[in-house]
Amino acid sequence: MKYCLILMLMLSSMVAFSQNPIDGKWKGTRETPNGTFEINYLFKVDNGVLTGTWTTQFGESPLVNGKVDGKTFSYSISFNDMTINNTGELTSDNEITIKSERGEMKLTRVP
Repeated sequence: MKYCLILMLMLSSMVAFSQNPIDGKWKGTRETPNGTFEINYLFKVDNGVLTGTWTTQFGESPLVNGKVDGKTFSYSISFNDMTINNTGELTSDNEITIKSERGEMKLTRVP
């Protein structure tokens, strides 16, 4: 029984450490000439590769060319025949700063 409990604790800690802190759901807002839009992200990191989606009131699109290096990452998004390159940094457990040629945006983790 004692060994079983120790094994379970070891396995649960391995799972906790294997998840990248960028993984998960995040949300933010972007000011545009047409008003403020909410943007939702789903980030997934696997072996230094960032995948996921971004969603607005206009629909959902995949992230492309995603890369992660520690707490910094980059990816591109495409819409309306445009591609926008983004860089991000995990600034705390619950906040990410995203930068692009369109400006800067703060994201907060969605529980």
